[in-house]
Amino acid sequence: MKLCILGGGGFRTPYVYQALLRDTGSPRVDEVALYDVDEVRLHAMVAILRELAEDFPDAPVLRPTTDLHRAVEGSDYVFAALRVGGLEGRRCDEHVALDLDVLGQETTGPGGLAYAIRTVPVMVEAAKVIRDLAPNAFVMNFTNPAGIITEAMQGVLGDRVLGICDTPSGLGRRVAGMLGLDHTRVQMDYVGLNHLGWMRRVMYDGRDVLPELMADDGRLAAMEEGHVFGLDWIRSLGSIPNEYLFYYYFNRDAVRSIIGSGKTRGDFLAESQSAFYERAAAAGDGVAELWRETVERRSASYMAEAKGGTQDEPLDPKERETDPSHQGYAGVALGVMAAISRNERQTMILNVRNNGTIAGLPRDAVVEVPTMVDANGVHPMTTDQPDLHQIGLMSQVKAVERHTIAAALTGSRAEAVKAFALHPLVDSVSVARDLVSGYVDKIPEVAAVLTR
Repeated sequence: MKLCILGGGGFRTPYVYQALLRDTGSPRVDEVALYDVDEVRLHAMVAILRELAEDFPDAPVLRPTTDLHRAVEGSDYVFAALRVGGLEGRRCDEHVALDLDVLGQETTGPGGLAYAIRTVPVMVEAAKVIRDLAPNAFVMNFTNPAGIITEAMQGVLGDRVLGICDTPSGLGRRVAGMLGLDHTRVQMDYVGLNHLGWMRRVMYDGRDVLPELMADDGRLAAMEEGHVFGLDWIRSLGSIPNEYLFYYYFNRDAVRSIIGSGKTRGDFLAESQSAFYERAAAAGDGVAELWRETVERRSASYMAEAKGGTQDEPLDPKERETDPSHQGYAGVALGVMAAISRNERQTMILNVRNNGTIAGLPRDAVVEVPTMVDANGVHPMTTDQPDLHQIGLMSQVKAVERHTIAAALTGSRAEAVKAFALHPLVDSVSVARDLVSGYVDKIPEVAAVLTR
């Protein structure tokens, strides 16, 4: 089988390739097309992957290219992980908002909307290429903001596009691990949108074990979510929120912390990744270890502002899962591939078309819910309806996402202003106008989209 990775020069690519190297099932991927517009990054990534493959005589063949059509043609699966505007665009996503005392973050709030506006047109065009050159391919979208991009691409490819995020599934595994349970036997009741959802139940042998965790101060406090949200707030909610809800529930605290730290996540990554690619170009042997070291530092500072630290000095490294079989995003994506190509039925939390799963949202809206995957595709599972607080927040953010897609596809600044103004983390028409003007002025890729 052929796998195409759009954004193949990115930092997630080795995770995917390592998972492919360890895969012993049949059929398996034997060819990987790496597409990237940056030849320096692409060259460095090929060097890393070849080092990783040294002990695997049957490693999938690598075909790096800067030609999108050549990369896509004949693919059975496509992983999409592009960053339109690069890390400089991400820095601007953050700083334009922070300069207006509004949250500056890659996927949540106005920064995520600016990222989506410049990314949707590129990903929709990629979807058209996939439709023409690989019409039977399934697309697993990693590109952020994952819910918005997946929904936009589904306008071309329908249900053959699904969004991947390992945060919800990882939460369920960690709950099981904290209680000493086998995570492969748990069923997770989760509902939401990408980076906006709640774990409501964790079923094990027919009983909900989440209340047991909620009642245990020591175990709940030991979880990353206990540290970020506090035990009282989690218990008030009666569910464990996705970590990105920190930016909603503690919005002013988050903005104050990011501004006070003096360095945003984008600033940190721009420095560390630029240094990595410079060192990788001259490294020769050992480039894979250099990648591991950089990833370790990158992971340690993840959501540092939510934990009381800074990007340079994280207070509490991201909680690690101890199961060696867990492979993060790559594990979820490879699980989807195995379920479809080998009919190894699995249930995972994915970003998929609603199709009536959540009654309060449109049928064609992309939601993040438990989904059964098999040789016939993806099937969102019936779930209890969200409570009023959850559906209210989901509905408002979904409306914002749809106005953002409309702005990206029509070039309308009025649609963009509407999207920003309706976002609960902006909540001001005047600030929304300033945000749109700021992003147009600072990010050429946004200016190229919002032309009317």
